[in-house]
Amino acid sequence: MRVLAVEDDTRIAEDLRRALGAAGFVVEICGDGEEAWFLGDTEEYDLVVLDLGLPGLDGLTVLKRWRANGRTMPVLVLTARGAWTERVEGIDAGADDYLPKPFRMEELVARARALVRRAAGQAAPKQAHGGLELDAVKMEVALNGQPVGVSALEYRLLAYMMLNRDRVLPPTEILEHLYGDEDSREANALEALIARLRRKLGPGVIGTRRGFGYFLEGRAS
Repeated sequence: MRVLAVEDDTRIAEDLRRALGAAGFVVEICGDGEEAWFLGDTEEYDLVVLDLGLPGLDGLTVLKRWRANGRTMPVLVLTARGAWTERVEGIDAGADDYLPKPFRMEELVARARALVRRAAGQAAPKQAHGGLELDAVKMEVALNGQPVGVSALEYRLLAYMMLNRDRVLPPTEILEHLYGDEDSREANALEALIARLRRKLGPGVIGTRRGFGYFLEGRAS
């Protein structure tokens, strides 16, 4: 899942990158309000973590512009401790959740996971489709009740497909949400990743619709 973390404090920003990255998210960092508004308005993200106190353009204005332009990605707002008025303004402007500073990274990660699941219409932390099961908290995969060892990248792919299990996913979309800016986004890299997963999972799990993309086979549980 692709996350935009908008935070001008470099220490907090790097903490966000590490914590969310370890939880299976692909994290992009931005520390300026104008740039954040542009990125959120032109790129596709599964979640935005948005600090309200930003240089260039304040976070509340950024959020209002996104919503006015029809951008619907879930937004987790970070606010100063005790600033309840900011939290109310943020929610009224279209925020989905808020977290006051200082905060525990574990709580932020848990809220991030929950927001992404709810945006996909899936509230439970454990998701199942056919015989495939994913535990978003433990980042574990099972097939027909048996654990399957997967790499972090393989897990990210399965997690994104699980969140979008009701449709065929074009390769370009998967690449955008699977790899960071520093990683390869070539189609052959995705094909190799799919092939490795198919060897581990066997037939009947990841399907291909030629000319359209990939999807999870079987019925939702």
